[in-house]
Amino acid sequence: MPRAVKLHEHLAKLPPFIRRLFLVYFGFIAMLLVGFGIITFFCANELAAGGPLARAVCAFLIVFWTVRLVVAAFVFDVRPYLTNWILRVGYQATNLVFLYLLAVYVLAFWKGGAP
Repeated sequence: MPRAVKLHEHLAKLPPFIRRLFLVYFGFIAMLLVGFGIITFFCANELAAGGPLARAVCAFLIVFWTVRLVVAAFVFDVRPYLTNWILRVGYQATNLVFLYLLAVYVLAFWKGGAP
């Protein structure tokens, strides 16, 4: 994504503090996404078990992925950056993965601990 939107060109125009602030935010978001993935992959059984912490994590991730999909659909206009079919397919594939994750967390929250 940073390459597709020419992030470094845009950031170069900003004052140093704002540029660093944006990079820190970008880093924290990336860290959260990787962390969510690691938790989902390595703690799937615990998340599906339906304990209070598992349900709380699933509820948070339901809200997170719902907001992410709503923002992607209604806030950001990425069309100017989807300049070829690979980027268009990649963008749609990413949204399908996020939709799948939302469905998984809803199911784990709803059915957690049920046989």
